[in-house]
Amino acid sequence: MSFPAHRFTPLLLALAASGFASAAPAWPTPPTAPKGAPNVVVVLLDDVGFGASSTFGGVSQTPHLDKLASQGLRYNQFHTTALSSPTRASLLTGRNHHQTGFGIITEGANPNPGYNTVWNKQTASIAEILRRNGYSTAGFGKWHNTPTWESSPAGPFDHWPTGLGFEYYYGFLGGETSQWNPPLFRNTTQVEPWGTPEQGYHLTTDITNDAIRWLHTHETLASDKPYFLYFATGATHAPHHVPKEWIEKYRGKFDQGWDQLREDTFARQKQLGVIPADAVLTPRPAGLPAWDSLGKDEKRLYARQAEVFAGFLEHTDHEVGRLLDAVRQGPGGDNTLILFIVGDNGGSPEGGLEGSDINVAHFFLGVPNPVKEQLQHFDELGGPNWDNHFATAWAWATNTPFQWTKQVASHLGGIRNPLVVSWPAGIQAKGELRTQFGHVNDIAPTILDVTGIALPGTVDGVAQLPLEGKSLRASFNNAKAPNEHHVQYFEMLGNRGIYQDGWFASARHGVPWDPNARSDDYSKDTWELYNLNEDFSQSKDLAAQQPERLKALQELFQKEGERNQVFPLANGISTKAILGGKPTLYGSRKEITFYPGEPRLERNAFPAILGAHRFTAQLTIPAKGAEGVILANGGRLGGYSLYVKNGKLVYEQNIFGKHHSLVKASDTLPAGEVEVAFAFTPDSPKPFSGGRLELFVNGQPAGSGSLPYAGFPALTDGFDIGADLATPVSNEYQVPFAFTGTIQQVRLNLP
Repeated sequence: MSFPAHRFTPLLLALAASGFASAAPAWPTPPTAPKGAPNVVVVLLDDVGFGASSTFGGVSQTPHLDKLASQGLRYNQFHTTALSSPTRASLLTGRNHHQTGFGIITEGANPNPGYNTVWNKQTASIAEILRRNGYSTAGFGKWHNTPTWESSPAGPFDHWPTGLGFEYYYGFLGGETSQWNPPLFRNTTQVEPWGTPEQGYHLTTDITNDAIRWLHTHETLASDKPYFLYFATGATHAPHHVPKEWIEKYRGKFDQGWDQLREDTFARQKQLGVIPADAVLTPRPAGLPAWDSLGKDEKRLYARQAEVFAGFLEHTDHEVGRLLDAVRQGPGGDNTLILFIVGDNGGSPEGGLEGSDINVAHFFLGVPNPVKEQLQHFDELGGPNWDNHFATAWAWATNTPFQWTKQVASHLGGIRNPLVVSWPAGIQAKGELRTQFGHVNDIAPTILDVTGIALPGTVDGVAQLPLEGKSLRASFNNAKAPNEHHVQYFEMLGNRGIYQDGWFASARHGVPWDPNARSDDYSKDTWELYNLNEDFSQSKDLAAQQPERLKALQELFQKEGERNQVFPLANGISTKAILGGKPTLYGSRKEITFYPGEPRLERNAFPAILGAHRFTAQLTIPAKGAEGVILANGGRLGGYSLYVKNGKLVYEQNIFGKHHSLVKASDTLPAGEVEVAFAFTPDSPKPFSGGRLELFVNGQPAGSGSLPYAGFPALTDGFDIGADLATPVSNEYQVPFAFTGTIQQVRLNLP
């Protein structure tokens, strides 16, 4: 039966008019950035003092930073928090570091809200905000903002870069790493470096190449979309690792010593105009030796330490320069805001008074590292064999003209770092100086200001804390723009400071080169008072002349501290703070099983073994025998390895690269299914105490010996199964010395 079409036309038209007839389906619309919003690049160097770079009067030549400054602005009153993780958290959130949970570095976390290092969900990162507003986001290099107990390939990953707004990440999670053999992550997958030092591998070069690749891919596939690129080098944090040709450029440049270096740097700073003509050079702190008091060997070693650092900084500038060239040459190159922060804190004192070639162990454990020992490998400093750091007085010298160093948030040597800003499409001024007060928490508000994006009220249902920082944008094209940032507290490791409209009150707590000597008593610290409006370098203490002003600022610090979760104060990153009390990935487990093929586990992903323990491995030995590493923890500068060589089981302990202890089995391993084990029993309950090491084959004693320590694995290596990656624990083999039999599993038992 047929129906004339014209009889239904009025009905169809009526239905269409009522919306019954469906319109063409629409694709979901992704968020888009405001029209004309610039690309944003934030560069953050590590452990660079105010007066280290040539851009701010230093010996280290930084031509790419010089060029960037000539195209834009230098800020000489910009501030950090005095330590790594806290500065990064404040920079990326626009809040104060205690508000985010980062009153301390991740290794020193405690359960108080301001210090637990668990990123506060009320402080969303600038990367997360930009991503939700149409930006591509990527991070490269050092992170140092994931709790230590979450820093493993098992996650959880919500406190990793990719869980906090970065769509792509390539770098390392901890506070320091080897530039030659780093454990790396691409997003959340652990990867090994593409090559060895002998093949030309260096971490700064690697992350630069990766960032440029990311930029080129973005240019090809999403050039109409703005990007946010966060580039945080591991350089120039110790170990000071750099190709030798960069070091040699500075041979003899530091023979005058640190006292004269301060004088020379100070004069150059005035010539450059980066400090006022009436600035005063502050004196050497008590406890640091005068250069003229040193012996010939000390001067020779210390000068070489400074040469290595200077070469490291110039090499870093070279690599960052390659990245910035790629940025400017890409789409929207002129409409890219570059914020280059020259250091996350002042120069680092953590090499100790004599410097070190075993860095962290020397600093935190008090392991002797005499000058004569360091001189034995004078020409190897900077290379892959050593974990070298310069003497504390060099750190002070690189902070010219200020007092003190990294960690000391009460004084400008710890908290004042250069900032260079360039944005050709948005800043008309070229090569000018800016003197407005700034803080790392100003970076996120500045980015939101120039992009035209507002801070969201909530993120994933969590109400957001207001921004603490202020935008620096008003100063971009107006040298006389008034300060927007009127009050800022500082606190790190018990060192306290409070800024208000140019006045600064401060109380130093302990000395930065002896972390294990800090007291829990803060009442004895002496408060000082400075008028930074008239005293650029914090040189004249006015506490005695203006006690009422000092008292008012102390009360303001108390108020700000209470508001920002600063109390109770935490004094540190001592050995006790690092080893004790934090959650662990393994919880209360007493037995942990590892399997061949697992990635290298960096130090935070492996349980801290301070005393008795036993490792048991299930092996298959071919009829022709086997050799190679069964397990290794650490590397050339400390650790232990269980391996087979010449058919026999060997345990070797390496103490900071200085002393090797071997325990060998008396008999050759049999073919077939074999169980091997070693057990360590300490002589005392004190952490790292020496004791007895016993080897077992198929449950039977196979050898024994005494060890002077329980072992302290090098912090820049990791734990490996079936090979020794990165650097070798033993001098008896070359990496990787992979095991040629079969490993079923390796089991760790703790008492």
